[in-house]
Amino acid sequence: MGRTVLITGASRGIGRAAAELFAAERFNVVINYLHSEGEAQSLAAELSRRGCGAAALRADVADRAQVESMVQSALDTFGAIDVLVNNAGIAQQRLFTDITPAEWDRMMDVHVKGTFHCCQCVLPQMIHRKCGAIVNVSSMWGQAGASCEVHYSTAKAAVIGFTKALAKELGPSGIRVNCVAPGVIDTGMNAGLSQDDRCALIGETPLMRLGTPFDAARAIVFLASESADFITGQVLAPNGGFVI
Repeated sequence: MGRTVLITGASRGIGRAAAELFAAERFNVVINYLHSEGEAQSLAAELSRRGCGAAALRADVADRAQVESMVQSALDTFGAIDVLVNNAGIAQQRLFTDITPAEWDRMMDVHVKGTFHCCQCVLPQMIHRKCGAIVNVSSMWGQAGASCEVHYSTAKAAVIGFTKALAKELGPSGIRVNCVAPGVIDTGMNAGLSQDDRCALIGETPLMRLGTPFDAARAIVFLASESADFITGQVLAPNGGFVI
């Protein structure tokens, strides 16, 4: 049935771009979404028209039961999951003193617990076959920290630590675990930036532009590919030089 990739948060932005690139590599693509059902179903239909296996599956990655159901559905449909991309995420700008416990918990639940749930549910069949690749999506703010985004930066830093530790544990099973830490990417998540803020961020980026979803997606697909078969536990940072 060919190779299969499960991408969380794949209806829009970086996840959608990654789905298109994996499909171009003849992967079956499992498109996870939470709210954007129309966009996810439309993408699955488009990939199917191109001759790729595709399925759109709804799940809140912070909910273990929903993740278990999603993974089982993907396995029932495609037989195996060869690549897992943990891309689902949320963002929020808030002074640290204004962050509520509920906002803090939701940020950790989506980014950290969601990555934990998806990895634990997908890994048994990878370990059984002694092969597979996991790519976790962090952020340059997980490396450098961002003012007014302490909870987001903390969650993304945790994803980096998670990646490095899990790579050491899974290496003997032939499974690679890597991380992509994008810079400022021109997606819906950053649609609320003012023009002044966009200009300021471009001015701080040595390559003098914002990133595109495909800039980040190409890094994800590379780390999942055979070209990266001796790379594990690493952070690849397509950020235009913003963080060096």
